[in-house]
Amino acid sequence: MTLLVVQALNGVQLGLLLFLIAAGLTLVFGVMDFINLAHGVQYMLGAYLGVAFAGLTGSFWLGLLLASVVAGVTGIALERLVFRHLYGRSHLDQVLATFGVILTLNEAVRVLWGTAPLQMPMPDALSGSFQLMEGLRYPVYRVALIVAGLLVAVGLAWAVNCTRAGMLIRAGASNAAMVSALGVDIGRLFTLVFGIGAMLAGFAGVMAAPLVSVEPSMGDNLLILAFVVIVIGGVGAIRGAFVAALMVGLVDTLGRTMVTDAFKAALGASAAARVGPAVASMLIYLVMAAVLAIRPAGLFPAARDA
Repeated sequence: MTLLVVQALNGVQLGLLLFLIAAGLTLVFGVMDFINLAHGVQYMLGAYLGVAFAGLTGSFWLGLLLASVVAGVTGIALERLVFRHLYGRSHLDQVLATFGVILTLNEAVRVLWGTAPLQMPMPDALSGSFQLMEGLRYPVYRVALIVAGLLVAVGLAWAVNCTRAGMLIRAGASNAAMVSALGVDIGRLFTLVFGIGAMLAGFAGVMAAPLVSVEPSMGDNLLILAFVVIVIGGVGAIRGAFVAALMVGLVDTLGRTMVTDAFKAALGASAAARVGPAVASMLIYLVMAAVLAIRPAGLFPAARDA
């Protein structure tokens, strides 16, 4: 039971990190029909910027703030300099161009910070652990990460559903051509969406930095999971991204813990050690296939007008 509770909390934590990455990605895809493979680089860039700014200022919190803002500005710059020229092009062109951005930024990070993994110090106020239940202590920072992810999710839901900018974003996800025809500066809307998405990904990178090694290409695997989240939740849907992110985080974390143990009862320890991890790594894709078989547009797809 203790292991189950710990892994469930870890799964929620992973799910909220995925939500922070997938939320911006699903808005970009839903509003602009633009496939941005370079979104995972914003997560990596946020982590590196967090390490750099925390080292310069001596404060984790200032590093978090500055890194998130600079990540957002970087996203806006990429949109204006590169991505804007790809609107209306085929998805293949977008994939190839954004893959080139991935290679460029990964090499830039290697030049600036080297290839050795970096570590961001954990803030003193959030270090240590507390007793969650008898026989179980859980790190304070991981709980803080969960709380921060939930607060960002609530704030983003309010912004998308209760503000004029959010109304325009939702309208753009439904029918971008009509929004433009009504006199809305669609280019400025696209820039806003890119900036929000990049800032969220950068924020996720900084928050994850004390728990993982900060290294080049660290966002690649999470980008794949983020696309799985978008497919399951529905393109352009913030609520879908939130539900799907938690689902993917829990299935991936609990699956890697429990599947091998389940196979031990039937196959023995040695066979289970070979088969279990392979099956566990496929679970989220099996979930995705099951969801698509029932709801091809995802769980909560954004409404689209003809």
